[in-house]
Amino acid sequence: MGYTRNVWKLYVIRFFYHLIPAYVIERLFWEERGMTIQMVVYTEIIFAATVVMAEVPTGIIADKWGRKQMIVLAALLGCFEFLILVFATEFWHFALVVFLAAIGSSASSGAENALLYDSLLAEGKEKDFEKILGRMNALDIVSIIIAALCGSLLSDRFGFELNYWISLAAMIVSLGMTATLVEPGARQTNADNEMPVPMKTYITASVRFFSHNPGVSLVMLSGMVTGAAINFIDEFWQIYLNRLEIPVIYFGLFSALFFLLRLPGNVLAYKLKGRFSHRILLSAVTAVLALGFVYISAVRDYSGLAALFIICLAAGVIEPLAAGYLNHRIDSSMRATMGSFQSLGENAVLVLAGLGFGYFSSRFDVFGGFGFVAILCSAFFVYFAFASRRVVE
Repeated sequence: MGYTRNVWKLYVIRFFYHLIPAYVIERLFWEERGMTIQMVVYTEIIFAATVVMAEVPTGIIADKWGRKQMIVLAALLGCFEFLILVFATEFWHFALVVFLAAIGSSASSGAENALLYDSLLAEGKEKDFEKILGRMNALDIVSIIIAALCGSLLSDRFGFELNYWISLAAMIVSLGMTATLVEPGARQTNADNEMPVPMKTYITASVRFFSHNPGVSLVMLSGMVTGAAINFIDEFWQIYLNRLEIPVIYFGLFSALFFLLRLPGNVLAYKLKGRFSHRILLSAVTAVLALGFVYISAVRDYSGLAALFIICLAAGVIEPLAAGYLNHRIDSSMRATMGSFQSLGENAVLVLAGLGFGYFSSRFDVFGGFGFVAILCSAFFVYFAFASRRVVE
């Protein structure tokens, strides 16, 4: 099986998986159904806590029994999420949705990158991983922009609910495509010939790898902290714009801009790592995030939008750099498990940061929450600058 077919199938799957117009008005829809900012933060904590518990087991399952099954499960749960949201009216409805979303996210997080890397490895093209992953992320952004522009117009004309039905239809298409994926030939052969490995062995081997490779651990930690910080932009930019009294009809345009600005970083990450070290690139990104969050929390006017744009521009390089740094240094038999550890860490950070974000948001609205994220990013920047001097290439 040539890697090209799997790659193109993943392009199509991810395009429809992110063609979700519901996201552009999600937080306003949730507020309309009675959800406060603090309730939303609680659901974020439920999401992150569930991922922490499920991430490593699903990664191990993907390595033991196949990555395709986990990707199919993620798409199936995505269909259930939007079906429930159409009728959601109580907090527990939304809590159930984020629980299912967390299981789906855990199922696909390590498995998808592992399937992609091993598909490339099967034909000796693993050096293209950052380039292909960056292009996939760029296609995700195009899909998100289309969904955002359509979603805001549809919401203004037909209300919020229609976007959820359209999102469900897109997820069903993605589910159908996942069924056509295949495990890379080398991966299938290894799975047939190897003796079953206990789950405990996967965990101890992963912990041993990270403890013996402090540079990889530090790069993963930078991805976890910056990823958690960006999550608060993705989840609460709608409320931020609402506080600036920007009409909903323009939300699609702003959503498109927020994601469009991440496209250059994703596409050019593989070239940037050839010119600059990972240490310099990740230090620069963390510094930009710290300064950007300080500004949007302190200056509560339209100029804060420029800071949001700059944060999104810097954020684009994070995933290809962190994922590539890890995947080039691990064995195929542990690839999904290792990737799951990265996602687990990011969501563990998200749980802790969510508590602070929720507390300060309840006292100082969403601006206070962003102020807390600014403190988190600033503290990590100082730590990374000193800790990475000898261990990060």
